Amino acid sequence: MRLPGRRALPVAVVVFATAAMFGVGAPAAQAAAPAVAPTPAVVAAVAATAFDPSDIISDDSFFNPDAMTAEQVQRFLEQRSCRPKDHAPCLADFRMDTPDTPASAERCAAIPGRSDERASSIIARVAAACTISPRVLLVLLQKEQSLLTAPSPAGYQKATGYACPDTAECDNRYFGFFNQVYRAAWQFREYTVHPGDWRYRIGSNSIQYHPDAACGSGRVAIANQATANLYNYTPYQPNRQTLAQPSGPGGDCSTYGNLNFSRIYDRWFGDPHAVRYSGLIPPCLVYTDGFGCPPVNPFAH
Repeated sequence: MRLPGRRALPVAVVVFATAAMFGVGAPAAQAAAPAVAPTPAVVAAVAATAFDPSDIISDDSFFNPDAMTAEQVQRFLEQRSCRPKDHAPCLADFRMDTPDTPASAERCAAIPGRSDERASSIIARVAAACTISPRVLLVLLQKEQSLLTAPSPAGYQKATGYACPDTAECDNRYFGFFNQVYRAAWQFREYTVHPGDWRYRIGSNSIQYHPDAACGSGRVAIANQATANLYNYTPYQPNRQTLAQPSGPGGDCSTYGNLNFSRIYDRWFGDPHAVRYSGLIPPCLVYTDGFGCPPVNPFAH
């Protein structure tokens, strides 16, 4: 599937929930297929969380690049229950040489390359460069490839599902862990700085329940830029049956991508709707519409 807009980027969709997403089983599947029922143990382990299709996550939770340091990301990865496949390393142990990445105007600052860099450092540095929360990137890695709990060689190649359309093969030009993390963060900034170029925007939108248009669609009043970004990346909402049974079993028209994003975030980091500050404060302090406060020039008069 390709999204209409200036860049028409293909995206991936997770269409059924699996135990691995929440750290208790096999890796998530990514095919447009009917949902399958998890085991009773999985249902007991994963509590349903409140899901508002209009407001999946707050701007502050989505865009805050300071939510975790590289050291905190590393400790978080080390605390996951990891069962790798095919001799793949757990994400806490993954390292790679990263390239010098030039600045992308309005989207991401330059990222100098490093040798033998940890995954935790890559996640934190990309988050800082592109003004995206490292928590969002961690949840995305789990939602798309179960990379924190059931990593595989193929999972590292397609880590964030970037350039993996629903109806065609992934574009292997974007394979690789660094490429996938960077391009996903870059894309989230692109949606943010050019919201008018993409299908889903703040306000009323018609959003499908499944890649098959015959499954129908519903109106969603998108409340903030963070939620619009998630729909542009994974352009489906859960239908009534899916919301009623968030741990399965689903039906032929069930998609779990954005629902799983919300549930994984809640399980790992708390309420995705949380905002750090309340009251009469400048909107930039909580990244309203995705933009933080500009740096203060100490020499300005």
